Amino acid sequence: MTYCKLVLASLLWFVPAVANAQPLRVFILAGQSNMQGHAHVRTLEHVGMDPATKPLLDEILNADGTPRVLERVWISSIGCAEAEQTGRLTTGFGASQNGPKIGPEFTFGITMQKFVDGPILLIKTSWGGKSLNTDFRPPSAGAYEFNETQLATFQKQGKDLSVIKAEKERATGANYRLMMEHVKHVLADIKRVVPTYDTAQGYELAGFVWFQGWNDMVDASTYPKRDQPGGYDAYSQVMAHFIRDVRKDLNAPKLPFVIGVLGVGGPVAEYGPDQLRYRSIHQNFRLAMAAPAELPEFKENVATVWTEKYWDRELTAAKTKENTIKQEAKKLAAESKMKPAEERALQEKMRLAGLTERERLVLEKGISNLEFHYLGSAKILGGIGKGLAAATAALNNYK
Repeated sequence: MTYCKLVLASLLWFVPAVANAQPLRVFILAGQSNMQGHAHVRTLEHVGMDPATKPLLDEILNADGTPRVLERVWISSIGCAEAEQTGRLTTGFGASQNGPKIGPEFTFGITMQKFVDGPILLIKTSWGGKSLNTDFRPPSAGAYEFNETQLATFQKQGKDLSVIKAEKERATGANYRLMMEHVKHVLADIKRVVPTYDTAQGYELAGFVWFQGWNDMVDASTYPKRDQPGGYDAYSQVMAHFIRDVRKDLNAPKLPFVIGVLGVGGPVAEYGPDQLRYRSIHQNFRLAMAAPAELPEFKENVATVWTEKYWDRELTAAKTKENTIKQEAKKLAAESKMKPAEERALQEKMRLAGLTERERLVLEKGISNLEFHYLGSAKILGGIGKGLAAATAALNNYK
């Protein structure tokens, strides 16, 4: 073969390879503490204790029991730690306090790489204790306006309304702006986060996932009629503005958008006696979170994931039973005027007698945080991450 023919053959081989190369798929994950994730890695073992989720644990861990490092999934995360965290996706990108922990990002990446052959980048921006009504409030929603009840309360308390309004104005949209600044910062220099990034392939904004809600749900001041139908309508309205503004600011008018509907406690229809007083509030809020996806403008490009379906009923039942035992022990200790050490011994004795070995095991292995953080359960948050990824893939028509 002559030199010219050799060069031509080489080019013919190379061109299809470049043409078939996929762009970097970029997914933005945003929200508050449950997007951060408070599932300690020690709860990963619990994922494998249920035959239904055991296959997911096999995807999370290597054969030697160490967490997998996803070779073609990269992440940049702010808000979970004091400084930005970057690298190939693995455990440890959840909330840094008392970690290492995971949030939905780990199983989101694990699941998404099944749908996408090329490289993936997750940009995660999450801060605990933030609201949509103020902290993440998007520009087009306008200024936060205090309602009559709030104004009357301030006046009764003798507070300076001008000072309160100024403080609220400073806080309004602060985290929305931080989120946007970071996303644009990462996209302006992708190789800083993804060293293997090929500028010739480019990137594609392929999805935005929103997982937030607790601070709005418990805010009786902003939502004074939250126990009534439509009491959270303002959340739905601001959420719609949020979707529009994100797309506008990122110049992505049809960016697939997934809302993770808050589901702490599981389906409200299954709430126990101690939860009944919250049932209407929780359901009203969940419906308000899901409402934007039903708007005609969002019908084909906004989806919801009802995270309540990933709640672990076995954990709830065991925890409820344990709490009952503790209350009974406390009552007996008070009646017998026991000292603290004696009360603790009684409680442990009653716990051993009252709980099955399986119940004690799931409580030990499955919980690492409080209920509003989905019990710090890797099984619950792992399922949520998987569900969010599947919904995002469906909006993109990934097969």
